[in-house]
Amino acid sequence: MKVRRPHLALLLASLCLTACNASTSQPTRRSSTTSHPRSDTTIDSPVPTFAGTTKTDTGTLRPSALARASFADFLPHPDHSPEDPYANVPVVKMGTIRIPAIGLVHPIYEGVWLTTIDNGPGHWPGSAWPGAVGNAVFPGHRVTHSHPFIDLDRLRPGDEIIFDMANGTFTYRVRETRIVTPEDIWVVDQHANTEVTLIACHPKHSAQQRIVIKGDLVSSKLTAAASNAARGLAEQLLQTSA
Repeated sequence: MKVRRPHLALLLASLCLTACNASTSQPTRRSSTTSHPRSDTTIDSPVPTFAGTTKTDTGTLRPSALARASFADFLPHPDHSPEDPYANVPVVKMGTIRIPAIGLVHPIYEGVWLTTIDNGPGHWPGSAWPGAVGNAVFPGHRVTHSHPFIDLDRLRPGDEIIFDMANGTFTYRVRETRIVTPEDIWVVDQHANTEVTLIACHPKHSAQQRIVIKGDLVSSKLTAAASNAARGLAEQLLQTSA
C-alpha cells in the first residue's frame, strides 16, 4: 500500500529541528492555552506531517468477497498527521521497546502528537501494531527530552528490537539502516510483511536528514489470553469459509 504524497516537501519537514540545549523535561499534558513555539524556535519534532490514506470501511465481507479482495485492501492505513501537533491529548502508554545493543528500555505511547512523543517513541496511529502484518512505525526524539533514539546509528543488521505489549512479546531483527531526506515518505508505506520502522533526526543536533531503521519480525510470543483469542478467531474463519 502506498500512501498519498500531496505534500512531499512538508512530509518530514517537522521531523526534528533539534535543539542542542533543549530541556529534557516535559509535562505529559499541555494546556490548551499554551502558546505554540515561534516559527524561529528550534524544536525536535520527529513527526512526519503528511495526509495519509483514509481508512475505508469494507463492512462484513462474505467468503466470496474476501476471495476477490486484494490483500492490500486489508493492510493498515496510517492516519493523517495531527493538525495540531501540540494538542492537549491523553498520553497513553501502549507497551515498552527494548533494544539490547544500545541499552534502550523505554515506554512507548500511542500517537504522534509532540505532546505524546515528548514522553517517548510514539506509535503512528493506523500503522501496523507490533507483531501484526504491515509496517509498525515509531518516530522518536534523537537528542531532546529522554532522547530514546540517540544511538540508533550504532545498530547493525541482526540487532534485536523487542516490543513488550499487553498481548505478547514481539522481536524484530534489524535489516538495514538508511539515511534519507525529509521527502522520503516511502519509509512509512505498508506492505504484506511484518516489519518495524524507527525514525529519528540525523545527524545528531541536525534536521537535514533522517535515520531510518528497518527490521523484520522473527519471533512472536503471545500471552495465553491472546493465543486463545487468536485460536478462536481462526476457528470462526474456518467455519465461515467452509
